[in-house]
Order: sequence, then structure tokens, then C-alpha cells
Amino acid sequence: MTQPFPTLFVSHGSPMLAVEPGATGEFWKTLGRDLPRPHSVLAVSAHWTTREPTVNAAPKNATIHDFYGFPEALYRIHYEAPGAPALADRVVSLLEAAEIPVRVDPARGLDHGAWVPLQNMYPDADMPVAQLSVQPQRDARWHQQLGAALRPLRDEGVLVLATGGAVHNLREMARAGGPTPAWAKNFDDWLAATLAAGKESEFLDWETAAPEAKRAQPTPEHFLPIFVAYGAAGEHPKAKRINQGFTLGSMSMAAYEFAA
Repeated sequence: MTQPFPTLFVSHGSPMLAVEPGATGEFWKTLGRDLPRPHSVLAVSAHWTTREPTVNAAPKNATIHDFYGFPEALYRIHYEAPGAPALADRVVSLLEAAEIPVRVDPARGLDHGAWVPLQNMYPDADMPVAQLSVQPQRDARWHQQLGAALRPLRDEGVLVLATGGAVHNLREMARAGGPTPAWAKNFDDWLAATLAAGKESEFLDWETAAPEAKRAQPTPEHFLPIFVAYGAAGEHPKAKRINQGFTLGSMSMAAYEFAA
């Protein structure tokens, strides 16, 4: 690496993308091919929520099937990427240096927010991965600061991959498919425009600044990872939307690349 890695936020969508990847899966595969190959990945997933930041340090990542009511074939998929204990140690040291409390889980594997995109990006399951949790009781600025503490990782061959959902309201998604409702498009468009214009304060104050914020994100955990990726990219990073579109009516599949 001669240049720092960008940081990424991807909307991970339904677990069914593991067996029916479609256009989003093709995007992830292209992303994995086009990026310089990191020596490890730090995944920041909406599906691991804790009161304090926690990083896993398992030597081998188990596949967590943290969903219910899906076809049996989905539960037979195992993506057992190597763990990254050395990366976990580095995350601990960086967060402690920033006076951010941090814990280590020596056994936890990868939830579907992490392994479904990674399965498409690195299908050989040979990429070492550590995972970091988010704190739903904390706000966007907390998660930006969490990311800021991790900025040195970009110069150390680590890809910070945050996964969640740019618009994520399970109660209002159309399980049989359908048109994208205006409220979902309005929030998705606001996010893209705000990031493109570099309006950091509005971005961080999304709960009051964005249209239909509460409807687009009834609970914040699927949106919080984007602030970790943003903070980890550097001071006032530039944002580039690298994927867009909707599935299941209102579920945005937007993805962003951040670089200082």
C-alpha cells in the first residue's frame, strides 16, 4: 500500500443475498476485486450492539445465523474467515489511547451483517476479519469519534468495512417487492446530497436535519456504522456514493466510500 485505504459503508440488505446475491452481490464482488487487497478487515456491523465498544478476537470466525424463518439453505452456509487477534489488539490500543472504554470478546464470530457482504467480496474466506460493535444508546458524534480513534488503521493495511442500512424500516418494507415510497427516497437522497456537499454538521445531526429520519431509521443501529466509517476516514473526509438502489420497496442498498 502506497496510499491509505478508503473506509466503506455498505447497506447489507436481507440475509437472502447470501444465496440470491443479485445486483448487490455483483457490486460487492466487483468491490472486492477492485480494492487493493488488505491484510485484514475490521467489520463494524449493525447486528452487534453493546453498551461499550467490543471487538472480537477469535482465532477463527464462526458463522452466526442471527435470523429466523428463512430457507434451510441459508442456515447451511458457513463463512469461516480467519480471525484477526492482532488487529483486535490494535483496536484495543487505539481506543484506549483515545480514552474510549473497550472490551474484548474472545469467542464471538461474524453476524450476517458482516459475513454476507464479505462472502461476496472475499469468497475464498481467506481474509482475516475482526468485528467491532456499535452502541445504540450513543449518538452519531460518539460513533464518529470511535471511528476517528481508528484512523491509523487506514495506513496499516486494514479495511474498515461498516455495514448497516442507509434506509432500514422492517415494518414498512414490501416483502413481495414494490415501488419505493417517497419517504424512503427522500431520506436516501438527503443522505447522498448532504455527504456530497460535505455538510458534516447536518450529517451528524441527522435525527433532526434529515427528512423522515424516524421513519427511515426507527431504531438507529443500522445507521450508526456509517459514522464509524466516516470518522475513520480522516478529518472532513470526502464521500463518494458507490452503489444505490432499493430492494423490498423501501430498503436502500446505498454504499459509500470515504477518503480524506
